[in-house]
Amino acid sequence: MDGHLQIDMDEFLPLRDVVFNTLRRAILKGQLKPGERLMEVHLANRLGVSRTPIREAIRKLELEGLVIMIPRRGAEVARITEKSLKDVLEVRRALDVLSVELACQRIDENGIKELWTAYQEFKKAAQGKDAAVIAQADVAFHDIIVEAVGNLRLQQLVNNLSEQMYRYRFVYINEEEQHDNLIAEHKEIYESIASRDKKRAAKAARLHIDNQESSIIRQIRMENESRLNKQCR
Repeated sequence: MDGHLQIDMDEFLPLRDVVFNTLRRAILKGQLKPGERLMEVHLANRLGVSRTPIREAIRKLELEGLVIMIPRRGAEVARITEKSLKDVLEVRRALDVLSVELACQRIDENGIKELWTAYQEFKKAAQGKDAAVIAQADVAFHDIIVEAVGNLRLQQLVNNLSEQMYRYRFVYINEEEQHDNLIAEHKEIYESIASRDKKRAAKAARLHIDNQESSIIRQIRMENESRLNKQCR
């Protein structure tokens, strides 16, 4: 388990909700890894709480599909499957294409400057090795595009999907050989929007998601093969 897992107290929320939010965020950000066992006593000691809110949080996480119960083993962080990945990225692809197309029409000069700055920040982050910093810069870049559109419904849909995207984003970002591709993809998205080329922007947005999907599926299959090999030994 990641040593940085810490409870984030909120005086306005019941303890069970604070524990749930803490564990949920740890799973989405990859601090709790797919397949990792969630042992109530260990988590309670780590977070400084009793086992009751841990147990309640695990039940809620199971309902969200982030945790599964394994006979004779207990709770585990759910593994990322190709189906769950494709379901999320299918929707995200459509939303990203719509966002960049509308941004080509609606973004103002100040928005273009902000997007350029966000691209530079992303490039700087991607040249480092801190996945959390890269993910944050990636979110900031895409948020500028969505906000430039000025459609609150679109913003709500993207925001609702962003938390689920976190799990997949961290898997992709952790593959360091993809960092140069990520920089190039963000630059292409920026340039296409700055030139207000809807067709080019839509193509760039699709490629950005397609490459993520291919990379993550490759990693899922490698992990599954490695797990099968260990079971056969």
